[in-house]
Amino acid sequence: MVHFLVLALTFGLAAASDTGWSRFRGPNGSGISDTKGLPAEFGPDKNVIWKVDLPQGYSSPIIHGNRIFLTGLRDQSLVTIAVDRSNGKVLWERVAPRVRTEKLDKRNRPAAASAATDGTYVTVFFGDYGLVTYDVSGKELWKQPLGPFNNVYGMGASPLIIGDRVIVVCDQSTNSFIAAYDKKTGKELWRTARTEAKSGHSTPVVWTPRGGKAQIILPGSFLLSAYDPDNGKRLWWVGGLSFELKSTPVIKGDVVYINGFGSPENNPGSKIAVMTTEEAFAKADLDKDGKIPRADSPTPHARGNQPYMDFNGDGNWSRDEWDYYKAAMESDNGMLAITMGGTGDMTAKSVRWKYHRGIPQLPSPLIYGNVLYMVNDGGGIVTMLEPDKGELLLQGRLPGSSDTFYASPVAGDGKIYIASEKGKVFVLPPGPKLEPIAVNDLGDNIYATPALV
Repeated sequence: MVHFLVLALTFGLAAASDTGWSRFRGPNGSGISDTKGLPAEFGPDKNVIWKVDLPQGYSSPIIHGNRIFLTGLRDQSLVTIAVDRSNGKVLWERVAPRVRTEKLDKRNRPAAASAATDGTYVTVFFGDYGLVTYDVSGKELWKQPLGPFNNVYGMGASPLIIGDRVIVVCDQSTNSFIAAYDKKTGKELWRTARTEAKSGHSTPVVWTPRGGKAQIILPGSFLLSAYDPDNGKRLWWVGGLSFELKSTPVIKGDVVYINGFGSPENNPGSKIAVMTTEEAFAKADLDKDGKIPRADSPTPHARGNQPYMDFNGDGNWSRDEWDYYKAAMESDNGMLAITMGGTGDMTAKSVRWKYHRGIPQLPSPLIYGNVLYMVNDGGGIVTMLEPDKGELLLQGRLPGSSDTFYASPVAGDGKIYIASEKGKVFVLPPGPKLEPIAVNDLGDNIYATPALV
């Protein structure tokens, strides 16, 4: 398995972008590049400028100027790597401390979060340590240990650099938070608890209202929230999201679009009834100690899901955990379009539309050419919506695809790039069309989202 860096570099023949690709999924997480001349056809021996062997990692490459930055795991060490974009030469590799080895879902890896840069500072995050910041030449500037963490999937949200501060999101089973650190010194400037967030690993985006200040837009369990990057104050929020959010939202004008998928039982028509907390404990808390051992769960479904709701790790149901379980099972998988702005709870005023079919769990949405694209994790189902009203334009399977998709779609130069786990990259034309311009087989697994520069 290799990083997706090889594909990112086949695009080096194109005219250089002015915006760069300095964070996960490029400019403000949009997945859109303004680079011209991006190729439709490429492969192990076609349109390749160079190749380089890289350590294992699921983080996506970021690019600023002539340097590519990414993270990986080499011989059980957490590494940050800088590569010369023009020739593939490794300019430097640095090892971060690894003070623990956290439990991970089998689909995750210790180097999952992408780096972030502003052209002077390069910040990386590892769940087995915390934050480390270098200058672009590889000099370590500061370290900020964080954790330990208790996310059932492992950590995956990528840091951001906003102005003079580094923003990091640490959603987990308990003690979730968003925090800001001085990008020059690593000093913590503020930390805001996210008590509603119990799972997931969404990377935030930034929205600046007309005539106003920048806001951090961040989804989490059940809610999308906006924070002030100066002080961490939560400004407004909107409910109605799934109980698990892993995708990065995208913005069009003053509307943010976010997809969330919890489980197949959260699809319309597939929900199961969950008894109230009082009913569950009356039935199964036999010794009346306020706990229900997993083996005594009142239903088979509850018994199977208890490890995912066991926030304190004691193997029992608590009342708070059952409350969350019931709320989780009552939430909907869906894509939501939300008008940003306001104060406090904006749920009743700000949800423009919802869509509930073919919702991805991991891949983030893409808006390109006034079409909203979603790529489902399993089977290559692509859903195309009209972003203003949420009307379905087209839904279908990529030709010949039955693969899994972890990478998010990206676009530029009139092409939409969709990469499957087994190494096939489907290149679609703009508009609601499913017939590819080309299908390119890279001959290796793909987990990271490509960079277009």
